[in-house]
Amino acid sequence: MSKKLIVVVGTGPGIGYHVAKKFGDNHFRVVLISRSQAALIQYVEELKSQDIEAYAVVADVTSSKSVEAAFKKIKEEYGPVDVLVYNAALIEGGNPTSLLPETLLEHYEVDVVGALRCALQVIPDQEERKSGTILFTGGGLALHPSASHAALSISKAGLRSLALTFAEELKPKGIFVGTVTVAGAVRPDTHFAPDLIAEKYWELYLKREEQEIVYR
Repeated sequence: MSKKLIVVVGTGPGIGYHVAKKFGDNHFRVVLISRSQAALIQYVEELKSQDIEAYAVVADVTSSKSVEAAFKKIKEEYGPVDVLVYNAALIEGGNPTSLLPETLLEHYEVDVVGALRCALQVIPDQEERKSGTILFTGGGLALHPSASHAALSISKAGLRSLALTFAEELKPKGIFVGTVTVAGAVRPDTHFAPDLIAEKYWELYLKREEQEIVYR
């Protein structure tokens, strides 16, 4: 039987890479998506050096055309997506009185609309198979907004609502949707080390019970 496929959107050196590694260590094939070809190549080579089957696809989550092309390529070359992890976000500070409408829209485009774009690419196949998992990287700011990070607070709240409403709609169709709400700054060698956080994505995938894990 062929290995299952996970697609991680928004792969950087933190949570995205370590989630890919966690699933790869558990016999998943891995496709990494981000805007940077150079970074993706580096991560793919690192995963391959650990005997993980990994591939890179460049895409811009703010572009429907780019996202559609990326997932079309994935389906044609690697097969249907068993697990989608959306980890892309704009991480910037700023108070609400200094927040331009255009800046807020930029955040929402990446943090929420991009998540919707990617999820809609995998849901039809998962509905047909009555099986699949979609996981989102949430943030503690969705639960406890901060004036110093107004845009991120707003967009993470939107992403949380998207995840939980998806979960309600798709559960009867055999698709599990969950979110890991990371309530702290991600740093190596701390409680918020990305490899420790990645364990929670695996926990959600295996147990398929609670829709949200708040990682404090």
